Amino acid sequence: MNPPLVLDPAGRDRDAESAVLHTSSATRVDILGVQAWAVADPTVLLSLLKDPRVSKDAHQQWPQLPEVVGTWPLALWVAVRSMFTAYGPDHRRLRRLVSGAFTARRIQALRPRIEQMAADLLDELAAMPAGAAADLRERLAYPLPIRVISHLMGLPEHLQHQFRSNVDNVFDTTLTAAQAHANTEALYAMLAELSATKRAAPGDDMTSLLIAARDTEGDGTALTEQELLDTLLLVISAGYETTVNLIDNALTALLGDPGQLDHVRAGRASWGDVVEESLRHSAPVAHLPLRYAVADVELPDGLTIPRGDAILASYAAAGRHPAVHGEDADAFDALRAVKDHLAFGNGVHFCLGAPLARMEAEVALRLFFERFPEAAFAPGTRLRSLESLISNGHQELPVALGPDRAAHRP
Repeated sequence: MNPPLVLDPAGRDRDAESAVLHTSSATRVDILGVQAWAVADPTVLLSLLKDPRVSKDAHQQWPQLPEVVGTWPLALWVAVRSMFTAYGPDHRRLRRLVSGAFTARRIQALRPRIEQMAADLLDELAAMPAGAAADLRERLAYPLPIRVISHLMGLPEHLQHQFRSNVDNVFDTTLTAAQAHANTEALYAMLAELSATKRAAPGDDMTSLLIAARDTEGDGTALTEQELLDTLLLVISAGYETTVNLIDNALTALLGDPGQLDHVRAGRASWGDVVEESLRHSAPVAHLPLRYAVADVELPDGLTIPRGDAILASYAAAGRHPAVHGEDADAFDALRAVKDHLAFGNGVHFCLGAPLARMEAEVALRLFFERFPEAAFAPGTRLRSLESLISNGHQELPVALGPDRAAHRP
């Protein structure tokens, strides 16, 4: 057997790695010392995401868990106990407790508030000194999802900055095991503080609702205390980190190729088309750890993933697979007829927050380019990717805003 492909923890060789992943239905990879089968073929990946023989519960299905939990920098990704990692009845129980906050009606009801949040951020951009470059990742792509998820979860303002820092570190795959462990401890300390705050003063927010379910339902269907903390961690982190990258990558595509923006302005494409093509072209999560084979799983090209082996969903490579999207799969094209992607997963673990993320991105893009129609990358800009094999975005987006259209309205 060939040696595994060692994935760069800083994500610097993503295109080269994707080219290797595209050559097989599954590829043995090394993720910071842990081996797994990376799957980038969209057809095979979709099948595995829906296959009951594939689990996300490391505690039940991954024999290697005990030996890596204290030494692997990504241990938090596999050791948490929430719907993110649950399997079978436990997953259905945990997902049911969260899904009520993400119904279509509730998400649509948030649109006016999200539009106002975005407008406030654009006002702050417009107030910058004339000629100054604005970092749109820091000034728009980050704060909008943070404000939205803080509203949903009832996250106190004094915790928001620290939560952002610690959640960013969860996605930073360059941390040592000791640094990752210290970050995990800090995260759980803040989650415990959030839980205590909401128990003392409940509000009309999801954290309070989850705590009420934890404390009042005694029929075995409610959350354990660990599940409560891990569910809070899941919703808060997934609720903004991936949306940040979605907004970042869509802005990057439009600013890098103004012709794509012209398609929207001419009515040839919608903001929804831009968002879907961005999700395909630059999946916000490049690789998502981990899933596990509950039984031997045979793949179409004759490979078999043995029972107990780990599986890595390689979403970024899947979105650009030439077998599905053609030889121009690396090109961003809002007019592309087939924009199918797996950026939000599929099957029972399909992302509950997908409609909210799409709405936030569409609102941010539409209002930004309406307000600053001549925005362009600042002179000399050289984009730097995030140092992560999980998170797929940029370290900053320096932009010259140009005239503020709102300033010229009567």
